[in-house]
Amino acid sequence: MKVSVILKKKGSGEVATIAPDRPVSDAVGLLSEHRIGALVVSANGRNVDGILSERDIVGRLGAEGASMMNHKIEDLMTANVETCIGDDTAFDLLGRMTEGRFRHMPVLGSDGAMIGILSIGDVVKARLEEIESENAAMADMLSGEVF
Repeated sequence: MKVSVILKKKGSGEVATIAPDRPVSDAVGLLSEHRIGALVVSANGRNVDGILSERDIVGRLGAEGASMMNHKIEDLMTANVETCIGDDTAFDLLGRMTEGRFRHMPVLGSDGAMIGILSIGDVVKARLEEIESENAAMADMLSGEVF
């Protein structure tokens, strides 16, 4: 299944973003408010400057304590963000996410602007739907209903 189809089914909506110069405490509030695991870091809300996940925050919190909540997002974010496009497949994304050990991937449009974000859960769900559909088609072929 292509990323464009997954986004359409998901109803991509708006992507939660945060500016790189905001404090980490603002990010924690947004993550909690939206009940999500990562924020795209973007100065303009369209381009991907980085990504900040719960793991990034917890790791730094464990190392530095609560004072890290006053750091700027850009101090904690992952700057080298893996992205995808609408023509990529769920299978490809699963491999990239598993190999890179990350759980969120921004989707870029043809102009390079962000059009959505997918979590590993979104991709796994799409892949399972795809496998179930393939299995049903095979079962129909084997039972002679397709011929």
